[in-house]
Amino acid sequence: MRNKFIILILTALTSQIFAQEPTVWRNGTDGVYNETGLLDAWPDDGPEIIWVFEGLGQGHSSPAIAGNHIYTAGMLDETGFLFKLTLDGKLVYKKAYGPEYTESYTGSRGTPVIVGDKVYMVSGMGVLYCLAENDGKELWSVDMVNDLGGKIIRWGYNETPVIDGDVIYATPGSKKNNFVALNRHTGEKIWSSKGTGELSAYCSPLMFTHNGRKLLATHTESHLMCIDPKNGEVLWTYNHPNKWSVHANTPIYYDGDIFLFSGYGKGSVKLSLSADGSSADVAWTSVLDSRIGGAVLIDGYIYGSGDRERDWRCIDWETGKDMWTNDDIGKGVTIAADGKLFGYSDRGELALIEATPDKFNMTGKTRVTEGSEQHWAHPVIHDGVLYLRHGNAMIAYKVK
Repeated sequence: MRNKFIILILTALTSQIFAQEPTVWRNGTDGVYNETGLLDAWPDDGPEIIWVFEGLGQGHSSPAIAGNHIYTAGMLDETGFLFKLTLDGKLVYKKAYGPEYTESYTGSRGTPVIVGDKVYMVSGMGVLYCLAENDGKELWSVDMVNDLGGKIIRWGYNETPVIDGDVIYATPGSKKNNFVALNRHTGEKIWSSKGTGELSAYCSPLMFTHNGRKLLATHTESHLMCIDPKNGEVLWTYNHPNKWSVHANTPIYYDGDIFLFSGYGKGSVKLSLSADGSSADVAWTSVLDSRIGGAVLIDGYIYGSGDRERDWRCIDWETGKDMWTNDDIGKGVTIAADGKLFGYSDRGELALIEATPDKFNMTGKTRVTEGSEQHWAHPVIHDGVLYLRHGNAMIAYKVK
């Protein structure tokens, strides 16, 4: 009896600990999902569609999955809503949180982050919200424009904030409050960094551990900057501008190196960090110029698609050498799981590609016909199901 009681207590404590782990965009920002047993090839008509939910409105927020629910955001009649769905596509609630971006490519941008009983998100208007998970009620908000001096950039704020413990990090992009750390329970400022003094650049920050030291990296208008999360000190910056100051891809960290990449022909760079992370030097450069589609690193190779260089590409992490290029599908988003790439092109193609440096080997392809407007949101894989947001619709595909 005593042993059973101890097991129950340990189970409850473990569940509580995991419930406080924040969801992270692109499964830790690297886009690789911990799934196994997925289909090696798809039928001619693509993977089975399990369900479709319509009614999300306009937007590009990816699905975020916590527990047995899916969260995303969309815009209806110029108002942003947080949506909570069950894993079988039933609406639990849609809750208005405030005005959304209506100027160009309208609707929601950033993906919600769920931690325990709270949901956090940044609207296209630059408001950082903390909402109650059970009903979507606002608990607090910080306007990064009016409260922190930021500016709504050309295509609206696009950021999925980073949370570590009781701290939430975000990028107002003002000269005084360029990058900030806030108490995630109250919204009160812990510290503010002048950063680069540049505008924000659509980037969701990366928190990573380098030789036992936690660091933050994010893009602003023309630079990648590395910040000490304890106090906001800028450790180093790397100049990497492009034509429209769009740097929507979160960098990738691995084994002491950072890979940064952006579109409009700018390309990518691998930087090698010093032992304490306080400086960085260029290891190599590449033409891979993904604009908003991310990239994945698997077994020593980077996979992704370009923008001006429209090809899909495999690059050796150590040398920067191209292993292959291919243009059988349009440019787009890259995620991965179980040794497979899942490509979602801006033409609405959803493709299954073997993650191998030997050749481009596509083993499945279908076309996304449900939903509306641009094919930009990043899919998520969870328990053998691929969840894809296309504008007004959420689609669940059976990929196991």
